[in-house]
Amino acid sequence: MFEIIVKSRHYIALIILPALFILKKISMHKHFFLSLAICLCSQWIAAQVPDNLGVQLYSFRNEMKKDLEGTLKMVKGMGLTTVETSVFNGKNAAETRQILDKAGLKAVSMGVGFDDLAKPEKWDTMVMNARTLGAKFIMCPWIPHNGTEFTIEDVKKAAAVFNASGKALKKKGLQLIYHPHGYEFRPYLENTLLFDYLVNNTNRKYVNFEMDIYWIKNPGQDPVAWLRKYPKRWKAMHVKDQKKGVPGNQNGQSDVEWNVVAGTGSLDLPAIFREAQKIGVEYFFIEDESSHSVEQVPQSILYLTPLLKKK
Repeated sequence: MFEIIVKSRHYIALIILPALFILKKISMHKHFFLSLAICLCSQWIAAQVPDNLGVQLYSFRNEMKKDLEGTLKMVKGMGLTTVETSVFNGKNAAETRQILDKAGLKAVSMGVGFDDLAKPEKWDTMVMNARTLGAKFIMCPWIPHNGTEFTIEDVKKAAAVFNASGKALKKKGLQLIYHPHGYEFRPYLENTLLFDYLVNNTNRKYVNFEMDIYWIKNPGQDPVAWLRKYPKRWKAMHVKDQKKGVPGNQNGQSDVEWNVVAGTGSLDLPAIFREAQKIGVEYFFIEDESSHSVEQVPQSILYLTPLLKKK
């Protein structure tokens, strides 16, 4: 009987949540309907969302600027307990941890900039901040380069920085992961890409990767193929779906409004999640950079939760 109730909650939520968002769009009291949607569905979702499904808090960057604690309470209300974030603007690591704890959220991955990784004098602070937050991963999301140009020299510099900083972080019990953004998938030598060079010239003891499936798809690549090609190197994943029929490029650029609800876009999420779980990807962070993330993320949670429960 309990299983029937839980399953019924899931399907009821699937019906109620989109319906309330439609009402929100035609109502003068949109915040009321949004709050009502989250309130009604939070208990149903919370009972089912696994701990390894989280959210990259950048998804709610605009909301956090206006109401940090209220936004985090909203995230918790979506049924999530796991997040990826940086130290909050205007706060130190201890204050950030306190705010997250109050909201019932845990940061398992902390974002840092490439420039800080390139400066050994920054590493001790980085380690201290990650330990304070309780993060196990240090995530770098960008390799600096000139405009839309990205060359083998950029990759070589990045590999050296990642190897050195990754080794230092590993000694402190932390794992460095790099998040590709599409520009790494340009041709290098015959049958290889610049990303191949980066993987093959970084030490997997110290440097691994976080796959953003949108930024694999956008330059014309197949996320499943890359999961299979380097199965020991992918430790985490950013989950975002891409609007059907939009053009891609190798420049790491895209319209944020092409981020759509998981399962409604062009990515084969069931196949991606099957392969990712098969090779041992630890965390799956929903990242929705669009202006509709507050509405879209709960719907993505409802779609993705059953995929993570299927082994």
